[in-house]
Amino acid sequence: MQRRQFIGFLGGMAVIATHGAHAQTARLYRLGTLTVGPPIPPTSGTGAVLIAGLTKRGYTLGQNLAYEARGAAGKLDRLPELMQELKEANVDVVVTVGYPAAVAAKASSVPTVIATGSGDPVATGLVDGLARPGGNVTGIADDAATLSTKRLGLLKAMLPQLRRVAMLWNKDDLGMSLRYDASAKAAKEIGVAVQPLGVREPDDFNDAFVAMDREPPEAILMVSDSLTLLNRKRVIDYATEHRLPAIYEQDFVTRDGGLMSYGADQSESFDRAAALADRIFKGAKPADLPVEEPTRYLFVLNLKTAKAMKLTVPNTVLALADEVIE
Repeated sequence: MQRRQFIGFLGGMAVIATHGAHAQTARLYRLGTLTVGPPIPPTSGTGAVLIAGLTKRGYTLGQNLAYEARGAAGKLDRLPELMQELKEANVDVVVTVGYPAAVAAKASSVPTVIATGSGDPVATGLVDGLARPGGNVTGIADDAATLSTKRLGLLKAMLPQLRRVAMLWNKDDLGMSLRYDASAKAAKEIGVAVQPLGVREPDDFNDAFVAMDREPPEAILMVSDSLTLLNRKRVIDYATEHRLPAIYEQDFVTRDGGLMSYGADQSESFDRAAALADRIFKGAKPADLPVEEPTRYLFVLNLKTAKAMKLTVPNTVLALADEVIE
């Protein structure tokens, strides 16, 4: 081999060796998710949105991205244990759904991104402020006052004579209790009386239904958390049977047979959660990442349910819908 060829050969080997060493030491980023309900799979629903959001930012599941999902299935006392499992798995970031999950993540000191369901993070003490959260938590906030006014306005548009609305919420969830407070205040401002129906466990829904039988409301507003969502079919069936217009906070409840829903676009929220996780992966601290608010909200209307209830939907309401299920 000539001297020039030999030097070129050595140079090529050096490049290959450097590339191999880089491949062996490439960073593996670890993402965890923690929910009050079931674990979030990475291949469907909001989990797929989260992973897609990271994929377009340069992460590939199974290569430079590992994923750990934990869900309490409604058993809140398991959340600290599940969060400890994520911490022991060395996750770099945990994305949470639900206020109790966010509380457990905050207590762990692991960098945390709230995706949805935690209410106002300042009012609940999850962060110091929206602009500068402080601590280890950032994410997506919930403007309960504005959303409550909009939901009640939609109920009023559906039922102009609305005077009394039943509100279902989990009394043991501070985030949801504050959402109920905002909803009750919004109702008062438009002259609608509230029938408060706080629940703490599945059996309490029977008491709520008895209370509505005894003093029938004209409509229902259900505040979403793991407890109410796990029992959503019972609420949907009751509302349909008693021909009570009901509004929910998440569109999948409407797809399950609920009459209508108005809330943040979950695809947008989880994509933005992915963007925040990406910034933390790259070295940013949650304390310095402003808490964001959703920019896209969806009003979904189920005409099949309206027909089953023999309810005439005003054209003005129909025109407002982002999606109509027929």
